[in-house]
Amino acid sequence: MKNEDVVRAWIVGRVAATKSLTTNGKKLWSYQLCIADGDTIYDYTASGEFRSATTSKHVGLTARLSGLTPVHPDQAKGGE
Repeated sequence: MKNEDVVRAWIVGRVAATKSLTTNGKKLWSYQLCIADGDTIYDYTASGEFRSATTSKHVGLTARLSGLTPVHPDQAKGGE
């Protein structure tokens, strides 16, 4: 399974996982950090709240495949 497969599973509400990207069908995690929940993607990139290059790639992939725009984590849910 590839990261793209995990994101697509999240989009349709299915469980999937790779070594670094996991979904229960509702939330999406990059390692242990929740990067998406429902129809919200949290911006853990350089333009948001940067965590790591890999997490930034996961956020970008999720945004690209879902068509959603990431929002700053503080604006979305009061921080994590």
